Amino acid sequence: MNTKTIITVATTGAFPTKEDNPNIPLTPKEIAADVHECWQAGAAIAHLHMRDDLGKGTMNLDKFRETVGLIREKCDIVINLTTSGDLNATDETRMEHVIDLKPELASYDCGSMNWAHSGLFINHPKFLEKLGQVMIDNDVRPEIEIFDAGMFYNSLYYIKKNLIKTPAYYQLVLGAAGGTAATVENLVYLRNLLPPEAHWSAFGIGKGHLPVLLTTLAMGGHVRVGMEDNVFYSKGQLAKSNAEFVARAVRLANEAGRSPATPAETRTILSLRG
Repeated sequence: MNTKTIITVATTGAFPTKEDNPNIPLTPKEIAADVHECWQAGAAIAHLHMRDDLGKGTMNLDKFRETVGLIREKCDIVINLTTSGDLNATDETRMEHVIDLKPELASYDCGSMNWAHSGLFINHPKFLEKLGQVMIDNDVRPEIEIFDAGMFYNSLYYIKKNLIKTPAYYQLVLGAAGGTAATVENLVYLRNLLPPEAHWSAFGIGKGHLPVLLTTLAMGGHVRVGMEDNVFYSKGQLAKSNAEFVARAVRLANEAGRSPATPAETRTILSLRG
C-alpha cells in the first residue's frame, strides 16, 4: 500500500454561491489565492471550475487561462481542470481549454445522469470518445469521475478501446443529486469494483463528507475536499476557507500513518508529465 495520500482541493464547483458560504472563491484572483493557501496547507492537486461575472458556472477559456496563469505564478500544485462546468456548454467548449492549456489532469465523467432538479448531465459516447482522444493527443491524464457503478463499467469499454491509458485514475463521487448516495457501504462497493492496479480517490458531498473521507483514508485511497462538495466544516458551521478542509485532511492522513503527497510525489504516483 502506498504510504502517501494525495489531497485534492475542489475550491469552487459550478453551483455553490456566496449566499451558501461567503468564503467560497469565484473570481480568477480569488481562486488563485485560495489554491495557493491550500497548497501551503498540504494540497497536491487543485480541481478547478470557473464562474462568469454573474457567478454562474462557465467553460470560458479566458477565465481558465487567467486563473491557471495566476496559480502558476504562485506554486507548483498539480492542475486538474473540469470538463463539465456548465450544463449548457457544447462538446467543443468542454474541451478547448484542455487543448489550449494542456493541464496535467482533467475530469472525464464516464456517463450521463439526471442532476435531480437541475437538469441533465450529458456525457454521450461520441463526446467521451472524442475527449479521450484529445487527452491522449495532449498528454493530459483523465481523472475518471464515477457517480455510479454503471460509469465504472463504461470506463472499461473506453480502456478496451485504448481511449484511457492504464493504470487508470478514478475519482469516486458519492452524494451527487442523481448519483450514488454518500454512504460507507456504497464507497466500499465502488472501490471493490476497481482493478487492483488502479489509482483512486473519493469524496462525499454534503453530510457524507466526513464518513467518506475517514473511510477512504482507512482503505488506503486518496482524498478530495473543498467547497465544491461541502460548504460546511461541521454541522451548522460554515467553512472559513478551503484551506481549513485541507488542513483537516492533512491531520487525519498523518494520524492514519499516510503522509500527504507533495505535488512532485503526486506526479510520480500518477505518472503525470510534470
